[in-house]
Amino acid sequence: MTGRADAGGPARGGAHLPCAAVLFDVDGTLIDSTPLVEHAARLWAPGYGIDAEEFLAGSHGRRTSDRVADFLPPDRVAEATARLDALEATGTDGITALPGALELLAGMDGLPWALVTSMDRAQLAARAAAARIPLPDVVITAEDVRRGKPDPDGYRRAARRLGADPAACVVVEDAPAGVAAGRAAGATVLAVTTSHPPETLGEAHHVIEGLTALVPGPDGLTLA
Repeated sequence: MTGRADAGGPARGGAHLPCAAVLFDVDGTLIDSTPLVEHAARLWAPGYGIDAEEFLAGSHGRRTSDRVADFLPPDRVAEATARLDALEATGTDGITALPGALELLAGMDGLPWALVTSMDRAQLAARAAAARIPLPDVVITAEDVRRGKPDPDGYRRAARRLGADPAACVVVEDAPAGVAAGRAAGATVLAVTTSHPPETLGEAHHVIEGLTALVPGPDGLTLA
């Protein structure tokens, strides 16, 4: 695939990334739900003897159950995950589309795209509605995969459902776990620095500040 920088290299203005499909992460890439997620975690964590800030530091981009399993024994993970999910589901205050997200999705110009998220279906539906993010035909959520990011299963499944080779896809991500998942799937990975500093996203092929730098076309994305 042409137009790729070296791994971890900066985005080059005007570079074109031809692809068969674009696979988007959601939280932190298209949607900002940080206030809701952090508030829920700070309410939840003390009940399980967990430091909320430590929990949050490594949670972004990962399935809730996978992050909970880092702190609790297996027999407590399901109940604790359900409790945290319930707290996050109590509202949508503060959830917004990130700059450029709505315009980018509205202008995909026939280029196939999918969503691959660590959220469950109910969380995705609520947050997408609050941020006015459209849901495409192909959506992969936490329930659809055996292992969450950084495992590549979600991105491989999305590409397969779109009829595309993962190696012919561009993955758009904001978190190290998602970048690793996209790379492991064989895709070209484009990282946005909306939630993590550039130095933590060094495995991405391109790193850009936000979605406003992307121009979609029928055969790929151009870095404006």
